Amino acid sequence: MINTALIMLGVGIFAGIAGSILGIGGGMIITPILTLGMGLNIKYAIGASIIAVIATSSGSTIAYLRDNVLNLRVAMFLEIATTTGAIVGALLTGVLDPKYLYLLFGCLLVFSGWNMYRKLRRGQEVLQRVEPDKIAAKLKLNGSYYDKAEQKSIDYQVENVPAGFSVMFGAGVASGLLGIGSGAFKVMAMDTFMKMPLKPSSSTSNLMMGVTAAASATVYFFNGAILPGIAVPMALGILVGAVVGSRIMQVLPARWIRIVFIPIILYIGFQMLFKGLGVHF
Repeated sequence: MINTALIMLGVGIFAGIAGSILGIGGGMIITPILTLGMGLNIKYAIGASIIAVIATSSGSTIAYLRDNVLNLRVAMFLEIATTTGAIVGALLTGVLDPKYLYLLFGCLLVFSGWNMYRKLRRGQEVLQRVEPDKIAAKLKLNGSYYDKAEQKSIDYQVENVPAGFSVMFGAGVASGLLGIGSGAFKVMAMDTFMKMPLKPSSSTSNLMMGVTAAASATVYFFNGAILPGIAVPMALGILVGAVVGSRIMQVLPARWIRIVFIPIILYIGFQMLFKGLGVHF
């Protein structure tokens, strides 16, 4: 038990650091390690993944809020879409063929990865238009943050609010119907469609994922899918890792975060495409 607890603590620290930097919650890291590396039943791995997302969100959001990196108004606005979508997705279970969603979101993620690569090549991180988006201005979604890597305050505009809202609704449907995490979709909606810089996109995604995961954690708890012996030490490690990761993210140049994030989002995208096409490796 002590060895298992120490391993879970170490895995949690690693997942917390990676999840808080990239805005993907740590669940994507936890599940493969527990199932492939430790031979844990997928049911318990998913339960641990939910706890991982909540812990990553809790640990990193405090730091991001204090340093004013995340956009709270964007988070609360988009949470309406993803929560509604999750409810619709749960209701559509058994009615809609999941392969179409896999194909749709696989294409979206691959497109987002390509768009991120273009941004990386151009070196364009912040959008500044003469005429700000009217919906974003009315909802007061535009924001600013202090970039510790560049040592200056950066003002940014939010664009294509309906497109971002639609993508988040679809991500919620996918989460409810397919039982998948939507951290990559949240970052995609803000970075690719709403033209937000990657650092506010990643930190805002961390907050939103915690809200979404907390809503489903109760179901997993009463289903007996959460094992305290695994979840508790892992959550403690993730809390520590998330705080450390939130500090690292703020001093990392956005370019390096993109370099790490692009292969991950492309991997998830192609994985979903292959699953939708019925290709298994």
